[in-house]
Amino acid sequence: MAVKGTLVINKEKCKGCAVCTTGCPQNVIALSKNVNSKGYNYLEMTNEDACIGCANCAILCPDGVLEVYRVKL
Repeated sequence: MAVKGTLVINKEKCKGCAVCTTGCPQNVIALSKNVNSKGYNYLEMTNEDACIGCANCAILCPDGVLEVYRVKL
């Protein structure tokens, strides 16, 4: 059974530490070239179709800026 995942990222709270990117097995997330109002490069999904909703990124995030959702296909 296939699973599709997606992330909701609080871009304003993200401080761009990139800890979450190390845990993504599908390389779905990366730091944006854009910055938030605090001047940090925030997290963004770069390959949305590859996300499996494993939530590794949310578990690793020290600031809790990620919400992960999964849908069975």
